[in-house]
Amino acid sequence: MTATTQISRDGDPALIARMFGWGMLGFLGAFLINNIANIGWQVPNLADVLAGKAGADMWQPIALYVVCVALALAYVVRTPTQALRWDAMKIHRFNTYLIRACFWIVLLIGFADALLALGRVESLFDGVVSDEMVRSLTRSQFVGPRVHLPLVILGALIAFWGKGPAFHWLALLIVSAELAIVLSRFVFSYEQALMGDLVRYWYAALFLFASAYTLFEDGHVRVDVFYAGFGRTKKGFVNAWGSIFLGMATMWVIIWIGLGGKQSIINSPVMNIEITQSGPTGMYVKYQMAAFLGVFAITMLIQFVSYFLESVADKRDEPGQRTVTPTGH
Repeated sequence: MTATTQISRDGDPALIARMFGWGMLGFLGAFLINNIANIGWQVPNLADVLAGKAGADMWQPIALYVVCVALALAYVVRTPTQALRWDAMKIHRFNTYLIRACFWIVLLIGFADALLALGRVESLFDGVVSDEMVRSLTRSQFVGPRVHLPLVILGALIAFWGKGPAFHWLALLIVSAELAIVLSRFVFSYEQALMGDLVRYWYAALFLFASAYTLFEDGHVRVDVFYAGFGRTKKGFVNAWGSIFLGMATMWVIIWIGLGGKQSIINSPVMNIEITQSGPTGMYVKYQMAAFLGVFAITMLIQFVSYFLESVADKRDEPGQRTVTPTGH
């Protein structure tokens, strides 16, 4: 996409649209920080404030939201001539890094945890490491912070040197893992729970993490009755409002329900480092698959903000429109 740091029409800055987009990101950042503070330090969350359960500590989450949103709005005010398309691409690039980091993380943890599960099943660690370490490797509370967390950090660092999400490589790994299951089952009559866990783990990551990038490429299925006949500005109008009322609203429902408290459907399994019923014979990644839903909603929300800003630029008929070849219509 071709975009400059100056708006296309002098004297007509899109301050309201930019304030809405960046304010949304500021609110999201405050929500995620507040969620961590609520879990780790019992700081009241927004749901507690709205329900009147925060008590005298209600100022803490309120101050956090005010500061984060104010910083986002201050950025817009300090850059009044910045182009919508430049903003949209800047947000997309940040989102691309998040997705790329997640792919590296699931790649590293997938291999590492599968090897640990194989070692537990076949007793490969006996005599190699101490008995205490062998017992520790059977506990998810040890594997999570001691094995998975360092790989999460490593994956985030590796992502700095990448150029884009490696969807095709992850898809190849999924096919390879499924092929290994077929060969081991029907040729060698050997199968373990970890093999199916690895395929589900990688497939869930591919499906959920690739959604935001697919939105950027306009590859999602669109029920097209009138849209194809619209002009550029009318398409921008429809996409902008659709991003708000269909895209952002849906993502906020997922985020609010999934991260709405310690016992929510995402926070609870992550806090407890839940594993599947297969126990030591399987992989210890069930809690991460719960977190995948949160990653999906967060990255999609960020991408919808980028999509919204780009759609407003189309509505304003600003130059530099991206040329995409939609495949999902």
